[in-house]
Amino acid sequence: MADLFENPMGLDGFEFVEFTAPQKGVLEPIFEAMGFTLVARHKSKDVELWRQGDINFITNYEPKSHAHYYAIEHGPSACGMAFRVKDSQKAYAAALKKGAQPVDTQTGAMELRLPAIKGIGGATLYLIDRYKEGQTIYDIDFNWIEGVDRHPEGCGFHTLDHLTHNVYRGRMQYWADYYTNLFNFREIRYFDIKGEYTGLLSKAMTAPDGKIRIPLNEEASAGGQIEEFLMKYNGEGIQHIAFACDDLLACWDKLKAKGVKFMTAPPATYYEMLEERLPGHGEPVDQLQARGILLDGTTDGGNPRLLLQIFSETVLGPVFFEFIQRKEDEGFGEGNFKALFESIERDQVARGVVGSSAKEKA
Repeated sequence: MADLFENPMGLDGFEFVEFTAPQKGVLEPIFEAMGFTLVARHKSKDVELWRQGDINFITNYEPKSHAHYYAIEHGPSACGMAFRVKDSQKAYAAALKKGAQPVDTQTGAMELRLPAIKGIGGATLYLIDRYKEGQTIYDIDFNWIEGVDRHPEGCGFHTLDHLTHNVYRGRMQYWADYYTNLFNFREIRYFDIKGEYTGLLSKAMTAPDGKIRIPLNEEASAGGQIEEFLMKYNGEGIQHIAFACDDLLACWDKLKAKGVKFMTAPPATYYEMLEERLPGHGEPVDQLQARGILLDGTTDGGNPRLLLQIFSETVLGPVFFEFIQRKEDEGFGEGNFKALFESIERDQVARGVVGSSAKEKA
């Protein structure tokens, strides 16, 4: 077995996330509200590049493309993602040798024949080795919009931090093995979260480059929020996408000013218990509470390693976004995971999906 820290595929972070929808105009207002700017249009296809910092979103409305058929099945969604690799052809050949299913990208978002394999829920997983400034895939296939900054600051988010997958019960290990066997990911966290009515299991997988993170969620019992996602989405897929920044308080203010709506904030007791849970964390609790921002990490040894995070409402069908700031903490908010879970469960109870209201309807 290879050393867990080896990087046989030469992974180097995310390159882009590809989105689609049954009709144009659904994705764009959401991206604009989160600070993204349209920076380039494809030379021959109904495909656009939206960007904020080093985060690339591709919208694909090309007829009879993989994205087109994906939208018919799943609605507004993330239909693909791309990993940066040192040598795409070498990585592609290695993936196929290990059993990956090839995907023909001739009708995809690019004119370039980008090597790609089948990923979560049938989404395309591209392997990209052209990502240096001035030598990217966009410099070949796209026309840059004149007068527009190619790396707009937007709301202050600079990096795609992780993409969380929701999978069917019993399938979490399959997808953990998929990322481990093909790319040498490793499991860095395992959660078993129980709410009042439902529960979920989660494995947090991280690539050997430390830049690509893929948490996997599956339902622990019938009727919970993962199952609701799978029903609405018509299958497994990317549940949420997380962006990283250097000042979440300032970024939140910009998002709020643009009209972004956030998930239900935790109760006041959450903030009252922060000092007990994270003694000496040094963060402005009143400002966090005013914005509903969650705080996690550790302060052991008087050396705080913290993670600030908050989530949008579901904005693309059942898909939502996460906004985070890492202060030397590389986790996923273990202490907050239950708070998020319970927040979504409260919403389900209010809508009668789980709990006493659901039983009364039944």
